Amino acid sequence: MPHADRPLAAAGAPLPPAERARSVIRHHRRRLGNWTPDNWQLNLTAFENGRAVGRQSLWARDFRTLREVSTASWIGRADQGRGLGTEMRAAVLALAFDGLGAGDAVSGAFQDNPASHRVSTKLGYVADGVERRLVRGRPTLMRRMRLTADRRPATTPHPTTITGLIPCLPLFGLRPSPPAAGPPTRRGGPARGVRRP
Repeated sequence: MPHADRPLAAAGAPLPPAERARSVIRHHRRRLGNWTPDNWQLNLTAFENGRAVGRQSLWARDFRTLREVSTASWIGRADQGRGLGTEMRAAVLALAFDGLGAGDAVSGAFQDNPASHRVSTKLGYVADGVERRLVRGRPTLMRRMRLTADRRPATTPHPTTITGLIPCLPLFGLRPSPPAAGPPTRRGGPARGVRRP
């Protein structure tokens, strides 16, 4: 199930900056500590010129069988509107589709977050329904979006290089295989060196 692209907004009452920072760190540590090949969440931080500008997450349950990932992101207000959200999502989708061999990626955003919907649409996602969520005690509508491997654009304005993934594949429930001859698979399958169970 996708989460909103503004997870801090859904967490309840706004927190003072120091308390919010501690909350984020606790969340990251909890997710790493609870990681299993069948239930994982990779929380990444996006940097620009050495300064943290946002967070991009990729997670899945039963990925080995379902080949479906979910994404969520958050970008600081001062850094919104500059294309960073598109670049962050494109990078994590490269990891999901090209690195891990995902078949589908799902995401979602609250109705009042048109920027997130623009990012999804720009990257090839299509509407996938709605969910009702309780945010700060009020019902809120979240629109779900889905991107399949065959709908993913063949080229992206944000090229991504993935290094060091092969030894990590068992953490995602995948088995490394000997490198194949030729270039890595770009669409519709795992990257070179990934063997489906």
